[in-house]
Amino acid sequence: MTEPSANNDPLAARKKAMDYLARREHSCAELCRKMETFGFASEVALDAVEQLQKDGLQSDRRFVEAFVQSRVSQGKGPTRIRADLLQRGIRDSMIQEAVAEFGQDWFALARQTRQKKYGVDEPLEFKEKARQMRFLQYRGFEPEQIQAAVSAHDE
Repeated sequence: MTEPSANNDPLAARKKAMDYLARREHSCAELCRKMETFGFASEVALDAVEQLQKDGLQSDRRFVEAFVQSRVSQGKGPTRIRADLLQRGIRDSMIQEAVAEFGQDWFALARQTRQKKYGVDEPLEFKEKARQMRFLQYRGFEPEQIQAAVSAHDE
């Protein structure tokens, strides 16, 4: 068991934060939360993360870019991506900017996501169309994108 003073040790906090960042990118808020859960005092965790930001080792912008790329490759829509990023403590303005800069054709992604799960044929029955629409809504696509995906005619 670690000694209680380790919870206030800035060097130990920095090392732990770097361990987390070595695995994957984290948002500032997410990293602070993890460190507090590990047992560091919130001020010590925040100081360590802020120092890592100054050193260029932690960046919310870099985290957001990697996150958006990851979720798009999973077939997730803009609404779901925004909600997930807000949950991770990212400002809405940064989210809007990153999603816009990514330049994804959300209509095409919604169509590809639907076709990957259900095939290229359009749903003929209302019940099946509703099921596919619920799936796309869960994935985070907007109503216009969903409608276009379930009634799209392939070129």
